[in-house]
Amino acid sequence: MLKTAKTRPVLSKAFLLVAAVFLVFAPGCAKKNANVNEEEAQASAKEAVIWTYDSFNSEWGPGAEIGERFLEQTGVAIKWVSHGDAGSMLSRLLLEGNSADADIILGLDQNYAERTLNSGLLEAYKPARADDIPDEIVIDKTFRLIPFDYSYFAIVYDSEKIPNPPQSLEDLTDPVYAKKLILMDPRTSSPGLGFLTWTKTVYRDGWKDYWKRLFPSILTIAEGWDTGYGLFTAGEAPLALSYTTSPGYHLEYEETERYKAAIFTDGHVIQVEVAGLLSHAKNKDNAKRFLDFMLSPSFQEVIPLTNWMYPVIDIPLPDSFKIAPKSDKPLDAAPVAQADINEWTALMSGR
Repeated sequence: MLKTAKTRPVLSKAFLLVAAVFLVFAPGCAKKNANVNEEEAQASAKEAVIWTYDSFNSEWGPGAEIGERFLEQTGVAIKWVSHGDAGSMLSRLLLEGNSADADIILGLDQNYAERTLNSGLLEAYKPARADDIPDEIVIDKTFRLIPFDYSYFAIVYDSEKIPNPPQSLEDLTDPVYAKKLILMDPRTSSPGLGFLTWTKTVYRDGWKDYWKRLFPSILTIAEGWDTGYGLFTAGEAPLALSYTTSPGYHLEYEETERYKAAIFTDGHVIQVEVAGLLSHAKNKDNAKRFLDFMLSPSFQEVIPLTNWMYPVIDIPLPDSFKIAPKSDKPLDAAPVAQADINEWTALMSGR
């Protein structure tokens, strides 16, 4: 039998050409990819990611101006991420936990403090000038939650439609106000939760009966403050839940004193808005720089004319705040429990 000789495989010229091209360009591609990754890392190192509520980062809110000032002073860019109202933002944070892509959460208030602190997601950090914050609005002495502004919940009314405003929570139940009140949902809105706290503080065990009396006065319960107050200013109803500081906005930008805050004999619940450093923050040094900046005049002076709240350090207030009265009877309200919110939901479902 004739044996055939073994032959070596022959590589085609086309294959050799492709291989040569790969060897020439592969290092360049790898270098280019490395450069892209390095650029992305450098960009990330110069930013801080902050979760907040919609109105803070709206076109009329303080977010843009604060971001510009912080960038100018530090070279660090703020990446704002909006998550509806405060309640929605907290729910998102608790759902995502340590995988949440944020360095700071900004815009919760004292009514969310217990749930937030119990999550274990925050790291203590005491910023420069923290000692300048009045003791009565420091809600967490470990500074896992740091105040940046405050105001008092109030019913704001249209004085052209309501010449004789309500003077108490009970007055709101008067049939004269039937379908004239806009509130916010305590499950998703910090003002909504604040109002529920207010009613529970004043009526204690009788708060549910109060809400039953209040039902006929409610036109709608909005998901968030933005929507609810927008309906109010659009003329849908002459009464809306907001803040004692809200009328200053209308004086400053609309040159009108038409909208006023009703000061109640019951007193008013304070809202303290806070920010917190997330323990898993990727840009922790930048986040701490921001929290230091947050208590500086450069940040605080933006708050009154954009977020329409009081600053937490002593700085001059705009002239328009002359119609933004502080309550002479601030109420020391205990946080509402989840069980209370569940009972409120059941009440509303049975309307």
